[in-house]
Formats: sequence, C-alpha cells, structure tokens
Amino acid sequence: MIKLLFLIHDLGHGGAEKVLVNLVNNLNREKFDITVIALFGGGVNEKNLKDDIRYKAVFSRTIRGNSRLMKLFSPEQLHRYIVKEHYDIEVSYLEGPSARIISGCKGKGTKLVSWVHVEQHSKEIAAQSFRSYEEAKACYERFDHTVCVSAAVRDDFQRLFPSINDAEVLYNTNETDAILEASRQEVTEACFQKEEFKICGVGKIVPTKGFDKLARIHKRLIEAGYQVHTYILGVGSDQEKIEKYIQKEKLEDTFTFLGYQINPYKYVAKCDLFVCASTAEGFSTAATEALVVGTPVITTSVAGMREMLGEDNEYGIITEQSEEALYQGIKNLLNNPEKQEYYRSMARERGSYFSKENTVKSVEDMLCMLFHEKEKQKWS
Repeated sequence: MIKLLFLIHDLGHGGAEKVLVNLVNNLNREKFDITVIALFGGGVNEKNLKDDIRYKAVFSRTIRGNSRLMKLFSPEQLHRYIVKEHYDIEVSYLEGPSARIISGCKGKGTKLVSWVHVEQHSKEIAAQSFRSYEEAKACYERFDHTVCVSAAVRDDFQRLFPSINDAEVLYNTNETDAILEASRQEVTEACFQKEEFKICGVGKIVPTKGFDKLARIHKRLIEAGYQVHTYILGVGSDQEKIEKYIQKEKLEDTFTFLGYQINPYKYVAKCDLFVCASTAEGFSTAATEALVVGTPVITTSVAGMREMLGEDNEYGIITEQSEEALYQGIKNLLNNPEKQEYYRSMARERGSYFSKENTVKSVEDMLCMLFHEKEKQKWS
C-alpha cells in the first residue's frame, strides 16, 4: 500500500480543487492510502470527498495576507508544522504555497511531486509565493517529478525553470459518467424556457475569467439584433461590477447570474454555446465538461485549448486573445446553423477522449513508477 498525500491551498469552487476531488475519489484503494490536506478549510468541495479519504484543514478559514505570513518561515519549518506524518509520496497539487511547503520535506525516501495547473508567464509571477525567484527555483528543483495539466503549461513552466526539463503532461480527471447523468436533470428556471440562443460561461467570477468581456460582447449581440441569453454559473469578486454594467445597459432580461451550482451540467447541456473568455487557464475543467455534455465550445487562445479542441478547430473554435476576435467568432457561429450542428456533434466525440478511466490510470501509473523507484533506491 502506497501512503499518499495531496496538499492544496483549499477545496473551494475552482477547477483544480474540483478535479483533485475527482482524482482522489477514483484512485485504487487497494494500491493507495490517501490523505488530503488543505491549508484553509470551508471549501465547497470538501463534502464531495469520499468517506475513506483522510482529510484535514490546517486553518478553519482563509487568513488575509497568508502568503506574506508564510514567507516568514522556511519551507522546512512549514512542512514540519503542516505535514505531521511520513508519506511515501507527497504531492503539491498547485503551484505556489503548496509547492513551497512540500519542497521542505526532509523525510527519508519520500518522493515529491509538483503538480502545475496554470501558465505563470513571468519569473515575477512564478515567485509570488516565494521569498524570491531563486528560492522558487531551488524549491521546484527539490521535487522528484513535475506534472503539468497541459503541454502549454509545461512549456511555460520549463521556460521559467529551465533546469526542470522532464515535466510530464497528465490531463485532469472528470467524472464523465456522473456528469452525463447529472446533465439530464430538468432545468426549471423560467428564464430557461424562452426560445433564445443560450450562451453560458462557468467559473469563478474574477478578472482573469473575462466575464466582463463576455457582458460587453452580449450587449453588442443584442444591439445587432440577435436573440441571445447569456448565463453565468459561479461566484466571485467581479460579479457586483458586472451586475452594475448589466443594469446600466438594461440587459437584466437577457443576462443572468445563476450563482454557484452543485449541478452546473444540466444548465450547460441545455445551452447552445459554452464561452471561455479567460486571459489565463491551465486546462479548463469547465470547457472539458461542456464537451462531455455535448455543448459546443468557443474560447480565447489560452493554455490547453489547442490540445482540447485541435490545432485546426476540429472540435471547437479558438479565437485570438481579444474581445473583438471573440465577438466575431460568436457572431459567425450565430450566422451559421450548420456550423452549430457540426460543433455540437464533435463536442461529445472529443469529450469521450478525456474519460475518467483514461486520466486516472495515467496518474496511477505515474505514482506507482515513483514508488517503485523509491523501493529500488532503498535496497540499492
């Protein structure tokens, strides 16, 4: 039995948090004894962990300025305080604070895995949770293995840390069967019953997700005479600002915030188009789930999308990283019903590629390989 730890910042409503829960829930219990530690508790995904997974939160809730506070202590000091037991494999399931803490492990024979989820683009951003870029580099070099959620994330990470040149790409785990089952549930909201072209976006309502951009695009589509309704599923700091814009432009009847939904799939499945307006992603969980339920995807050019949708837009549409390009892409799709049908048929075909069975097996193979290396080293 391999004693396995995953450390994450929290189990809130983000994509990485969700796919970690999916992953650990499906790992083989005959092979792995699993513990999940969150630095901060209270996340909505805590309740979705299966009962046989040991879980603890170091602090009951998020502490303001926690990143600055943690920099007062060395990685070794933080690790001693947070990780009490010995594990065969310890996984930092996010770049930043989790990686800094796990890098402080001094356990003899413990294998360390860094799991990177987003492009960081610059040394300054990559070093934000560390005392300096030099400390970040030294911490990441202590890991035995690096995993990235897409090739674009891997290429970005290896550009920032050239000494780490053997990172592996492993795709996120989605509960594909459960997603399809949940997507068949009825949607009862009155606003969903109208005959309109339904557009949706899913995720934290924060600046990097570009929902403000989508609101402005929605206004232009309405002004151009298109009968569209846009739905946003999620919560976040930008919602109030966007709501004020919607009210100012008198778009309340056609732009709806649905909040955080335990079952977003029934809404996404009944929409005609999923839009990702982000400026940064790793490998979008929400876009993958849209494909699984058969909803066409249009997205800005962010990490992971070419792997997901094809270099030549075979399975979805990738536009340039600009508001105008995304607007033109959506408008073009609205004007072409045949193209809508094509991408609806291709969406589910592509969604099956990211099946739970495939992604979980790849992770299990990686973890077992590391454990066997550990055992060989012990006896050599």
